[in-house]
Amino acid sequence: MNERNAIKIEMFYTLTCPNCKIMKRLISEVLPDFGDKFSFKKSLANSPIGMYKTMKLGVTTVPTLLIDNKIIFKSVPTKEELLNKLSSY
Repeated sequence: MNERNAIKIEMFYTLTCPNCKIMKRLISEVLPDFGDKFSFKKSLANSPIGMYKTMKLGVTTVPTLLIDNKIIFKSVPTKEELLNKLSSY
């Protein structure tokens, strides 16, 4: 699968959020298992573009994880929950 066909994962975060750091680390541990099936992007929720996107997508908390612009997790999932969700795609 190439970058164009990869399933898009986007994480909204802030620089001061301790749970966001945990979520980033969890995703970086899990995503290599899926090869190039997913493309991952981090978006700073309190940047001007990030604020626009959060309002548009209905993101109200960080960390929030979206897959194909659908909110999947509004908090840090367990590794097992994340693996199960990603495996379902």
